[in-house]
Amino acid sequence: MLAGILLTLISIWVGQNHGLMPVQASEAAPLIDGLFNTMMTIGTGLFLLVMGVILIAVFKFRRQPGDETDGSPVHGNIPLEILWTSIPAVIVLGLAIYSFEVYTQIGGLNPMEHSVAHGQPTHQMATMSGAAIAAPLPSSEAGMQQLVADAAPDGTQAEGAIPGGVIQKENGPETSITSGVGSMPGAKDPSKEFVIQANGLQYAWIFTYPASGVVAGELHVPVGREVLLNISASDVIHAFWVPEFRLKQDAVPGQPTELRFTPNRIGEYPVICAELCGPYHGAMRTKVIAESPADFAAWVEEQKVASADGLEQALAVNPAAKAPDEFLAPYVDRLGIPPEMLRQLHSDAGKASHHVSAS
Repeated sequence: MLAGILLTLISIWVGQNHGLMPVQASEAAPLIDGLFNTMMTIGTGLFLLVMGVILIAVFKFRRQPGDETDGSPVHGNIPLEILWTSIPAVIVLGLAIYSFEVYTQIGGLNPMEHSVAHGQPTHQMATMSGAAIAAPLPSSEAGMQQLVADAAPDGTQAEGAIPGGVIQKENGPETSITSGVGSMPGAKDPSKEFVIQANGLQYAWIFTYPASGVVAGELHVPVGREVLLNISASDVIHAFWVPEFRLKQDAVPGQPTELRFTPNRIGEYPVICAELCGPYHGAMRTKVIAESPADFAAWVEEQKVASADGLEQALAVNPAAKAPDEFLAPYVDRLGIPPEMLRQLHSDAGKASHHVSAS
């Protein structure tokens, strides 16, 4: 009895004081940690029990000097076999129910639904020659107001806003609004979700804010606001993982997935690709910046100004008026490629194109 009480107390203490988890930075983190602590407590108890029995057997039933006889034969013990089979079965079943309950509370996907029920995430990407893929795009004033309103902690939105809408870029300058929210058990009011698109590609994460068209290589989110992250992949399977949020979700090409989370702690946290995606998989890292709604609104304004300045500079330079070798010269110079080689390649390509056209 004393050994059992001691084992139980040690298991509980280790399960609650292991210090293996990082800081809790989302509302889902305490739920995940509670499940982990429970498994840690049970695992510690089983480990101590099994190792204790082994140590007792090693010392108590060890071979004695001068004893050349074999050990007593042990035959099947039905009650004992039922006991050591039923106890693990009950433990596994209990943990399965507990984990499913936690998964549901944090907004886990309904396993009976498929991607048809969840809007296909779309992304607005820069198409201008020489534009950085993670650079913010110019946005309208209405879009800015919508994005700032979405970031409000009380869930208020600008008048006329379309809740949870996803801006889908068409062939022309016009845009249409499609729903990007699917039904999920444990999900909150869709009208209060802050929708962000996350696209994984070798070897970067691109985050799009549909309400304004802002595109960034870092994920900025306001604390106290539920975020719906629509996740997709452009090439191979990636995995979006933020340890401090206790959340991980695969990004599968052609199969949109999603995450819901509410950051509750201001700070910067790493975003890690947790799926081997190529030779530079280890370098596919960025960060999520959880900030106050006021700081988030200020960041949005900065992106708006930077986007407008970048567009003006691009139009002033007018790269479309330059020959490809002139436009690429500053970039290839950094790679150590002689300008003469670039001009020769351009000349050869032009001759080949002329020959094909003549044929």
